Amino acid sequence: MRIVAGVIAATALVSAASVANAASLTGRITSIDAAKDTFTLDKGQTLLAPKGVKLSEFRVGQKVTAPYVKRAGHIDATAIKLAGAGPNNADLGG
Repeated sequence: MRIVAGVIAATALVSAASVANAASLTGRITSIDAAKDTFTLDKGQTLLAPKGVKLSEFRVGQKVTAPYVKRAGHIDATAIKLAGAGPNNADLGG
């Protein structure tokens, strides 16, 4: 029973840390590198696009919002959507 409680506590701690590290960036796309699956925002952050997102659907100059997590020295976007998007604008990814 103690082992199970310890595993549950450790899992909760790791999950809480992941949520605490989750954040979101909003900015204009300044460059797209489809070969590396990355895009750069106007404030200099380069993010790795989530699997399943086609960066070819985005254009330099578009304002986007990207929730992300930091992993192993890089920033992984968990989704990408046009910033200020209304209900008719689909979330691309995530």
